[in-house]
Amino acid sequence: MRSVPGAGPGRSSGAEASTINRVRRVLAIKPFRRLWGVTYLCSVADWLNILALTGLATKLTNNYFAQNFAFVGVVLTGLAPGLLFAPVGGLLADRFDRRKVMIVADLLRCGFLLSIAFVSAPWWLLAGNFLVGSAASMWIPSKEAAVPNLLRRPDQVETANQLGMVMTYGLAVVTAAGANAIITGVNTTFHLFSGDPSLNIAKLVVVITGLLYLASAILIATRIPELSLRNVHALPEQKVQAADEEKLGIGRMIADGFRFIRSTPLVRGLLVGAFGAFAAGGAVIGSAKPYSSSLLAGDSAFSLLVLAVFLGLASGMAFAPKLSRRLPHDRLFGVSIIAAGLSLALVALSPHLSISLITVVLVGFWAGTAFLTGVTIIGSRVEDAIRGRINAIYQLMMKLVLFGTTVTVPVLVGVVAPRTINVWGSPVTIDGTRPIMLAGAAIALVAGLFAYRQMDDKRTEPILSDLRNALRRTPRRVNGFLIAVEGTTAINTAIQAVNLADWMRGGTRPVVVAADPALDDKRLTALVSGASLTGARAQALAAAAVRADIVERHVQPALDAGSVVVMERFVDSPLAHLSAVAGLDSDELEGLADWATGRLRPDLTVLLDSAPHGAPRDRATAMNDQWRVQHLLTEMAAADPERYVVIDADGTDTEVAERIRTALRAVFVGRLSALAPTAGTPATGNPATADGPATDLPSTLPLDLDDPLPVETPEEPRVEAK
Repeated sequence: MRSVPGAGPGRSSGAEASTINRVRRVLAIKPFRRLWGVTYLCSVADWLNILALTGLATKLTNNYFAQNFAFVGVVLTGLAPGLLFAPVGGLLADRFDRRKVMIVADLLRCGFLLSIAFVSAPWWLLAGNFLVGSAASMWIPSKEAAVPNLLRRPDQVETANQLGMVMTYGLAVVTAAGANAIITGVNTTFHLFSGDPSLNIAKLVVVITGLLYLASAILIATRIPELSLRNVHALPEQKVQAADEEKLGIGRMIADGFRFIRSTPLVRGLLVGAFGAFAAGGAVIGSAKPYSSSLLAGDSAFSLLVLAVFLGLASGMAFAPKLSRRLPHDRLFGVSIIAAGLSLALVALSPHLSISLITVVLVGFWAGTAFLTGVTIIGSRVEDAIRGRINAIYQLMMKLVLFGTTVTVPVLVGVVAPRTINVWGSPVTIDGTRPIMLAGAAIALVAGLFAYRQMDDKRTEPILSDLRNALRRTPRRVNGFLIAVEGTTAINTAIQAVNLADWMRGGTRPVVVAADPALDDKRLTALVSGASLTGARAQALAAAAVRADIVERHVQPALDAGSVVVMERFVDSPLAHLSAVAGLDSDELEGLADWATGRLRPDLTVLLDSAPHGAPRDRATAMNDQWRVQHLLTEMAAADPERYVVIDADGTDTEVAERIRTALRAVFVGRLSALAPTAGTPATGNPATADGPATDLPSTLPLDLDDPLPVETPEEPRVEAK
């Protein structure tokens, strides 16, 4: 078998869908595509609202101080409801029909904005904006909690979040700024308004913003009924203890939400880690301007630093899905916060603008990765019944911490008197910004470590090993370990797979025994016979479908959980058999196997090498077929000796099992020593004997009596764990 270019023993990057393909699959889902369009309308309205109300506030007063306060007043009155009412929005999202909540919220936003334009009073502008923000606090948790139910699979949540952020913080910003510029400048060309045109133009922008919210409400009401769906992707491993929440009061539901956080390490670690990340981000925002001055690089330094952090954020959100295919989300979240803290410490110690720009990009990169990973975990790992409250708390924490640190950091910076020192011949100003950044880095490191330990699902790899693996070009698997037992049909690989698993249970990791996915599934027999598949190619496709299903449902989840998976005849034996006996092209078969398994390959393959034994019905033909299959298997082992252990399979099953254990003791050294059972550990369970297979192992039967492929399969696969 040819080696797969660039493929490690785990999932290969070549098997990963490209960003364009992932985006196309998500946008092919009509309800999500329509919600994405609604998100665009509301995001444009959100940004346009800030610009429109700021412009209107400056026109409604002649007081210079009030005009200078216009922007800050609009931002604060729009932000304050999120700090006060976000948990209520999450409660509404979990208690009521999310589609109806979003419709009502959009209608309220439209009505309040139109009233601002018609009342034209400064006090009502701020009060109305506060009410608009309150309605937004209802809309956002419902929208975020509903997104996973619109998707076909939970693993599409990450791509959906990417698309939402691109729309909210990319296209919508550009559209809003451009629309505001066009509308405010249109009177210069067409002279539409008489009297005070600037005031009328400002009111027009506010009215248009309100109508955008009205359009959103109409689209949600008429085009996206799927927003009312619940529990589309159920998570049986996480259940909220209040199943009949319709009968509970608001206080009880809030209490259940916080009890869920306290009792769920994944969510607890997520929120603590988010707190550290947001605190570090607030420290950077609050001290950015004086820090840029301390670099003595001129007025452009601040603009360059802002550009660098946003470039890093965009890059982090873009590359997070690729990193998550090398690290599970629960590990990537903590690692990202730790990396952001270390990068922030380098920013604080940087003596020159060029170094600061590089390190600020790193801070933004890891912060963007952590934020996207956090919302992905909420969308894919938190049960639908409580997802709205967790989303609301996550958003509330972000706003609260950023708001608090942004306000307090400038005060703390002013406490430290600036001093200028020389570092390698270059003057550097030391002021309060650097201690503040170091403190933020320390908070992020502590929070990241806590999050990592809380969210990690009992895996044994250290953090630095995880981080190195994420940055490698060809990563190795850092969680589970896959062992395949291969051999011809004359060798009972099932017995040796069970014996090996029983022996390995003396190690430190849980062990899962998985029978051959291509041969050991009665679904394959039913599929082949029910569809009257007699051709070799048709049967190969059916076997690939069964193999893909068991890998996705059983093998890969066990590996992601850190288990050792022992599997008989995973890929090599079926491939060699179909190639040698049925005459199918080996390259085509290998490509089919790669596609079916997602290029999943064993970390170690135990090849049982034995002299062929003839079958009763046609001894000469059977022995010839077995010789060819065995020859191909030995060629595969010779082509990749680091991944194969060849065992003499002649003799009793007990003797062969002892040879396997002896060979693997030599393999499990160094970083694999944790897999090895302790010295003297006997095989447990139901040991196989020379007289017959292990207890409970199904007997073998031919796939089809008239099948030209003389393969033997047990009745059904067996997956067990201890």
